[in-house]
Amino acid sequence: MDPLLLGAIVAIATILVLFSGVSVAIGLLIVSAGFLIVFDGARSLELMPEILFGKLDNFALLSIPMFIIMGSSIASTRAGADLYEALERWLTRIPGGLVVSNLGACALFAAMSGSSPATCAAIGKMGIPEMRKRGYPDGVAAGSIAAGGTLGILIPPSVTMIVYGIATETSIGRLFLAGVIPGLMLVGLFMAWSLYSTWKSGDATRLGSGSYTWAERFEILPRVLPFLGIILGVLYAMYGGIATPSETAAVGALLCLLIAMIIYKLWNPKDIWVVLRDSTKESVMILFIIAAAGVFSYMLSSLFITQSIAEWIGTLDVNRWVLMGAVNVFLLIAGFFLPPVAVILMAAPILLPIITTAGFDPIWFAVVLTINMEIGLISPPVGLNLYVINGIAPDISLKTILTGSLPFVACMVIAIVLLCLFPGLATWLPDLVMGAAV
Repeated sequence: MDPLLLGAIVAIATILVLFSGVSVAIGLLIVSAGFLIVFDGARSLELMPEILFGKLDNFALLSIPMFIIMGSSIASTRAGADLYEALERWLTRIPGGLVVSNLGACALFAAMSGSSPATCAAIGKMGIPEMRKRGYPDGVAAGSIAAGGTLGILIPPSVTMIVYGIATETSIGRLFLAGVIPGLMLVGLFMAWSLYSTWKSGDATRLGSGSYTWAERFEILPRVLPFLGIILGVLYAMYGGIATPSETAAVGALLCLLIAMIIYKLWNPKDIWVVLRDSTKESVMILFIIAAAGVFSYMLSSLFITQSIAEWIGTLDVNRWVLMGAVNVFLLIAGFFLPPVAVILMAAPILLPIITTAGFDPIWFAVVLTINMEIGLISPPVGLNLYVINGIAPDISLKTILTGSLPFVACMVIAIVLLCLFPGLATWLPDLVMGAAV
């Protein structure tokens, strides 16, 4: 059978299996095993255990559970509420400063936790009721938190970036640095739209926060600065050549757990058990998907699907930006239905040779891919962040939340366009800190 036709059949079969409700990892294994048996015979399954466990034999994978523990420790405390309150106190005099405070808190909490749903939940529980009480439109209140929560997979340390680095054998340190400027750019675009929509909605003075004394502003800083110090310390250790990403993640996880215990009195063994239990569940889920995606990639390569697609793309007489536009559309659609980790692990083996052949930087492409995944987090039918916000504020309709999120989707599209026009937004910082890639 023609490999391109076979690739189309594999894609359709994968979509049908995943839409059946089976978990992503199990679905990938079912599809892989089925096509290997049909085209390579039952003996090909003998290699599956070796590939499955071999994919997990990677020291860099240790950073995933460590960063997840780091985020869970923070998410299990009042750190999100304190972060939100600290920014509110310092930005109180800005008209519309409350929505800016929420977005800033989302950005900082996302950097600390690395989880989009956790960011939405932690900041949204405090921010949405407060914004609505002060007269902000429901769409702005809900949409800003939903969009701000997506920053968790872009601003370092990001588990999604780690997964991309492992899947494509790309430097995780470079990927982290590549997400900094685009992440800050997105925060700026989100804030600009929020301030404009707030100003447009009515009396800006009514939308201001309360007044706080300087003593009240400084009073809250000791509760949030240690966490921010850990983030900066982790990044410094990683880029200063002091330790590997896995080692810094382990130290960061331990320090976050200790600070949660000391500052927020997380002494109850049951609470600590919940942190470790939830971290283990999420880590095992991600690692299982990584292992299953390794088998899936082997199946694609064994049946010459990956090679044929790359070769076919190379023969197309189209502008490389037209090709990148098609790739973005594919990623956008995939992000509507699948979680970011699954999309990266399934698409990377196919897309990486295509984008490198077309002359695109894989580090730059990681940022573009991640922003596409962010759009998927606030777009139906899956739109995980939309449902998290709906759970926090059930009296705000899903339609209102979605409508409020759409302008932020436009901001993300603008960010992708800016990255295409100015690739240095993603590549300048990694090249500055770690030297130009060879």
